Amino acid sequence: MIRFFPYCALLSGLMMAGCAYDQRTRHDAAMPVGAAYVAMGSSFAAGPGIAPSAGSKPALCARSANNYAQQLAKRRGLQLDDVSCSGATTRGVLDGWAGIAPQIDALTPETRLVTITIGGNDVGYIGGVMAASCQRANAASSVRCPPAVPATEEKWAALEAALRRIADEVRQRSPKARLIWVDYPAVLPERGGCAAAPLSPEQADGARQIAKRLAALTARVARETGGAILAASRLTKGHDVCAPDPWMNGYPVPGKPVSAPYHPTLPGMTAIADALDRMLGK
Repeated sequence: MIRFFPYCALLSGLMMAGCAYDQRTRHDAAMPVGAAYVAMGSSFAAGPGIAPSAGSKPALCARSANNYAQQLAKRRGLQLDDVSCSGATTRGVLDGWAGIAPQIDALTPETRLVTITIGGNDVGYIGGVMAASCQRANAASSVRCPPAVPATEEKWAALEAALRRIADEVRQRSPKARLIWVDYPAVLPERGGCAAAPLSPEQADGARQIAKRLAALTARVARETGGAILAASRLTKGHDVCAPDPWMNGYPVPGKPVSAPYHPTLPGMTAIADALDRMLGK
């Protein structure tokens, strides 16, 4: 049975790009063992479908014990509070949702590191890819597919405002924290497609445009608010769903069930953890 987790967002990579820091809050020293670390975000941070489960509640968040934050915390000996949750939007981070407390409530004055992958659900990124794939893959059947929700200019403006508010909340609640934004990994190849991504050329191009705009917005907000950016969108090129060595699950086909289509695999999460580890220095 195929399980479809809520559409969310994450990444991976072996390089990093554009680390920008506000000089007043810059942290050059290595992260000390035992430092408090808060991981926020949606499913691309939570890691649905990657075994084993973290066993944390609520179950709908589907956090993996091998998502990038969990791996990084184990390597560095950090005290992790992983509040990432599959299906989360920026509203879930700031105000809570589905009875779940706001993710920012995990921040304290003692927090020294914050990572976040968020925004894709606000503009229907992975949800749109899933809906389009479902419609094309089941065109000749009676399967009911979820509708795609268009990314309007109003939604993009609201997303930018929310990202800036998240940065402000981190600075106010955790003034000693180093904030690292992790953008979305490459889901689709730069051009063309494959059986693992049943999309029309127009649908694939539309998804790529959303991904590109989301990466640019995240990088700009990070730069202008004194954060750092780990550009998984660049780091995972060549490891999309159509690549010989994919770090991303494709759309399920008969006989090959996928628990989290269009979401990172364990190698993808490990690559992100590697990149974050290098960012933190020795």
